[in-house]
Amino acid sequence: MEIVTPERERLIPDTSIFTNPDVYRQFGETPAAAFRKFLELAAEAEGLSVYMPSSIYEELKKMVKELRIPPRARAVFKVKSPRKYELQIPAFLLYEFIEDLRKRINKGLRVAEEAVRLSSGKNPGEVINTLRRKYREALREGILDSREDLELILLALELDGIILSADRGVLLMADKLGIRYVPPQEIRETLEGFRYLE
Repeated sequence: MEIVTPERERLIPDTSIFTNPDVYRQFGETPAAAFRKFLELAAEAEGLSVYMPSSIYEELKKMVKELRIPPRARAVFKVKSPRKYELQIPAFLLYEFIEDLRKRINKGLRVAEEAVRLSSGKNPGEVINTLRRKYREALREGILDSREDLELILLALELDGIILSADRGVLLMADKLGIRYVPPQEIRETLEGFRYLE
């Protein structure tokens, strides 16, 4: 009869830890190698599971060529979407999100106005590139800006998991909701530390 070890911790990684070079190089030279090494290390830690929402897994498969799950990690890696119709989130988050969004829209408008003022006599391509960069910074940095980000947060809430991400918006929201997370530069050390827990 097989003895099943209960899960001690559930790690919930984001795409960013396998696509951001500053983070994935903790595990390997390429995103695909980093993904495999990450899962191998997780498999070595008894009682540890890795959960990934299907939206993030699909996104990762599109972004990382030759994405493979090592055979010894198949028992610890699980693709699972959050139970969207059963989870509840505090109303204050919606209020805060709307207020933040309003500020970001106003900031984006100011960025566009500045680009128009500075465009006289400049190369249109250069102006557009600058506008896009500043607009993206104004509207998207430090906020949940995708379905994948939201599903990561919801799954962590549902499973009482630990988020692994390099996305500032995800980490800020995790902090507001009291969800445990590991700073991106400490992910490898933390994962290795799980091997020594009894």
